Amino acid sequence: MRSEIPTVPWKEVLKKRKQILKNPLPFHKEYFKIYGDTFRVNLGNRNNWVFTRNPETIKYILQTNQRNYHKSTLQTKDLAKYVGHGLLTSNGASWRTHRRMIQPAFHKKKLVGLLEIMLKAVRSELKNMKFDKEYNIFPMLGDLAFQVVAQSLFSADDIRESMQRLKHITMSNQKMLIKEMRLPYLKWWFRLNGNIGKHLKMGQEARAILDTLLERRLASKVKKEDLLDMLLTARYEDGTPMSRKQLLDEVLILFVAGHETTANALGFTLLLLAGHPEYQEKLFDEVKNVDLAEDDLMAQLERLTFTKQCIEEAMRLYPPAYFFDRVSQTDDVVNGMSYKKGTVWLMSIYELHRHEGFCKNPGDFMPERFDAKNRKNVSDHYFPFGAGPRMCIGNNFAMYEMIMTVAILLKEYKITSSLKTIELNPLITLKPLAVPLKIQTR
Repeated sequence: MRSEIPTVPWKEVLKKRKQILKNPLPFHKEYFKIYGDTFRVNLGNRNNWVFTRNPETIKYILQTNQRNYHKSTLQTKDLAKYVGHGLLTSNGASWRTHRRMIQPAFHKKKLVGLLEIMLKAVRSELKNMKFDKEYNIFPMLGDLAFQVVAQSLFSADDIRESMQRLKHITMSNQKMLIKEMRLPYLKWWFRLNGNIGKHLKMGQEARAILDTLLERRLASKVKKEDLLDMLLTARYEDGTPMSRKQLLDEVLILFVAGHETTANALGFTLLLLAGHPEYQEKLFDEVKNVDLAEDDLMAQLERLTFTKQCIEEAMRLYPPAYFFDRVSQTDDVVNGMSYKKGTVWLMSIYELHRHEGFCKNPGDFMPERFDAKNRKNVSDHYFPFGAGPRMCIGNNFAMYEMIMTVAILLKEYKITSSLKTIELNPLITLKPLAVPLKIQTR
């Protein structure tokens, strides 16, 4: 059994700290190329950070032996102090209890009732598009994804101002968290200069906004069959509902996790389609014959198989959840190598999806990878929503929203872009730096 693993020296990390703060992806790529699919990063006394892009290792950690691997304090402590302790930021028994409780709200049969709400929100936001002049559409995609979550939760028409403030808070707190994560040796300064305290107060403001909306719903005693109603009627095994605090935690996390990844994936998908007019026309040939105004909206969305392939391929090239982290709870043997309890694993989904050993022409946009006959060649090393029991609970919700948005947009319009190379902005999730598009009526 092997006991040693290639290690990046601490001095290399220190030398490249500014680059890592701005964009860690080149650092990852460089050392995967030098050391192979798994390597350790020496962080002084904390010499137990391991990076991997090995699909078998990732499946083992996320699926096969997932009970031995918990989310790190980056999420359960650092992120949780801003958004609370919900599905995204909890571990163990607490996570399992709430996952079982909330999961039914995201089953496909439950989503049928939300599709009309989603459709209305998407159409409303797309009215804000500008035409015949190239501009950065990414802020509009962020508003669209945020409003879809907001309407799916609260199904109310008078919450835009509150939601814009909530969005500002979540984005601002994320930027603060990125500084804490990438500059951990400066946490003491962030506390001393009041930055952390300022953002904690903003987090409290976000909860107050949601609490006001929750109180309004409870006072109205009106059933709306939206996500909030589903959460309000969810019960523990003993028949009791979630506490108000827990409900607010889950709702806030749905906003944080539910809008940003979708906006990112939509941005990358549209940029790739703008740069590949042949695929854009093939997608148009599919969507032009589909009427989303028909009664069975889900059946119409299910017909859009090539549209879905384009989104899946965009998420292969640019996975919004571009890495996952886990911490081992006991000593373990992973892929023939021994690792101690407390080892922090950083699994690079971005590097895995672009691995030349698993994917032909990995840097090319080829939606046909995901058609029925080719999908099996991709599925064993494709994890845009994670894997195992902790796979993203909203994956179906997000996919229907994205298919709907792309179909509505490209049925009526052509998109082009002068952008030659997609620039990345890797924060908590992987973002495009901008999505410059020119939208023209067909």
